Amino acid sequence: MCGIVGYIGEKQAFPILIEGLKKLEYRGYDSAGVALVKDQGELNVYKTTGKVANLETLVDGKDIEGHVGIAHTRWATHGEPSVKNAHPHVSMDGNIAIVHNGIIENYQVLKQQLVDRGYMFNSTTDTEVLCQLIDYYYNNNGSNLLSAVCSALNDVIGAYAIIVTEKKNPHHLVAARQSSPLVVGVGKDNKEFFIASDATPIVEHTDKVVYLDDGQIADISIDNGLHIVNHSNKQCQFDIKTVDLDISKLSKGGFDHFMLKEIYEQPNCLRDAMSGRLIANAEHPENNRIVLSALRDYRDRLVNARNIIILGCGTSWHAGLIGKQLIESMCRKRVSVEYASEFRYNNPVVDKDDVVIAISQSGETADTLAAIQLAKQHGALIFGIVNAVGSSIARETDTGIYLHVGPEIGVASTKAFTGQVAMLTLFALALGHETGTLSDSEYHKIIGELALIPTKMEKELEVTEKIANLAKMFTYAHNFLYLGRGFNYPVALEGALKLKEISYIHAEGYPAAEMKHGPIALVDQDMPIVFIATHHKLYEKIISNMQEVKSRKGRILAIVTEGDEHVREIADNVIEIPKTENCLVPLLSVVPLQILAYYVAVDKGLNVDMPRNLAKSVTVE
Repeated sequence: MCGIVGYIGEKQAFPILIEGLKKLEYRGYDSAGVALVKDQGELNVYKTTGKVANLETLVDGKDIEGHVGIAHTRWATHGEPSVKNAHPHVSMDGNIAIVHNGIIENYQVLKQQLVDRGYMFNSTTDTEVLCQLIDYYYNNNGSNLLSAVCSALNDVIGAYAIIVTEKKNPHHLVAARQSSPLVVGVGKDNKEFFIASDATPIVEHTDKVVYLDDGQIADISIDNGLHIVNHSNKQCQFDIKTVDLDISKLSKGGFDHFMLKEIYEQPNCLRDAMSGRLIANAEHPENNRIVLSALRDYRDRLVNARNIIILGCGTSWHAGLIGKQLIESMCRKRVSVEYASEFRYNNPVVDKDDVVIAISQSGETADTLAAIQLAKQHGALIFGIVNAVGSSIARETDTGIYLHVGPEIGVASTKAFTGQVAMLTLFALALGHETGTLSDSEYHKIIGELALIPTKMEKELEVTEKIANLAKMFTYAHNFLYLGRGFNYPVALEGALKLKEISYIHAEGYPAAEMKHGPIALVDQDMPIVFIATHHKLYEKIISNMQEVKSRKGRILAIVTEGDEHVREIADNVIEIPKTENCLVPLLSVVPLQILAYYVAVDKGLNVDMPRNLAKSVTVE
């Protein structure tokens, strides 16, 4: 982990590789490197810790020629961040170079076998083991790189996306994937090819791509073009797809950070996400409706589902908790929400009458992908909610909904979360209407209100400056509590996650009523407590929870419905949000928490878009 770029063609590789790495910086990393193969069969490798800019500085004045090259940004898994552990790794004889995302689980056994054969290692990584293993087969299989890669991968247990090159054949690349994404971009007239972890480094060069499937190996040469084989070196058929990705959305667009830009994009993102799916007519609300092709194509299985299981990780799991309440209240179906990382190892009870909803922004989350593959083995219908078109989870599911919120670059998710909640709302409304468990009046009313949410979000963003000023007083804090009830409990979890991700302040979210079962012991005059106290049926109870905190001198910041005066008498600071239906409140109550986390981190002088130790797309367990 974390970012891979490769190029082979008629152009100089280095500028393409370095710009590609910059496009992947949002994924998070701790070191960067590049390997370039010159036409004369010379291999030059440059590696450094830190940012891609450090790599550019390192190569200044050095030989960076070559029409073939591979590059990598590393997020440490095996071995500390260092130059020796950075990618690319090179075989002992200096012929083969490799970049790799993923984890080779049996690398220690393979390493010992290679040591017994006389191999020596410069790093502590699993990737170097794979490189030397390919070299071993290369030297024993007639110096054929494709054959060597096939043989080596048959020995490997784990996840990988790799690109391999050799200096003895300077016009050749081999790439392969297993449980870690890899995309091949096809240039004009099949004269050049671009390889990357996702499409973002590719789209400025070509919109024609091939998504490698698990177990596939791409054999690419300047003379023979692209061929795809399996581990037995047998030809595989493949489709070239057209990717639709707006390059302008990959820039900050005048904002200081991608995260702030993506917070501000949310109103239009929701409009885009609901376009064609939500039909609302303010003058004739009886004509309001939800149109989802998934419900049309799989109506019987969805309507007759015995259980619905929602899988996700991190922010997607929080969205799933909101989805559980939406589906249970509107559809009267039993719903469970599971961490995908736990689900796959817990011997889950799943059968053919169940529906599994997998939520992932990237569509590449390794734990979620493995969990749905397990559920498919039990015959469940797999419903995906993902943002990245053509991603692994999108291809693995039976049906689903794309978010269509555009690429999310900031590591801390914002617009993907509100997009996920909006899509879960559409799903619950459509299924509840189809099953007859949601009355026509409620169905039409909620659709009408949902159509207004983007405009109400825009109103919220008008108070950004007020929240920015509030944030200044919280930079001192070492701990935060976020408390909410009902639909706002998952928002409390999400608000706490945003703060800890980018400000490095320890924060926890709880159902407000659980405060007295432990967390209240932490409350004192130095502890900021955020209450999400909007109007709902538990409003009076959350007022009581706030009184308990106030009596212990806790400092309260409250998110309230506009016009609320009762909470204002108790809380130290109040942020108002527009009034809406209770089931839609999370779409509004989360926005000020995103803004708060952003400005606390900015005031602490931290890198908001690339927080330490985090990666945007978690493609390993």
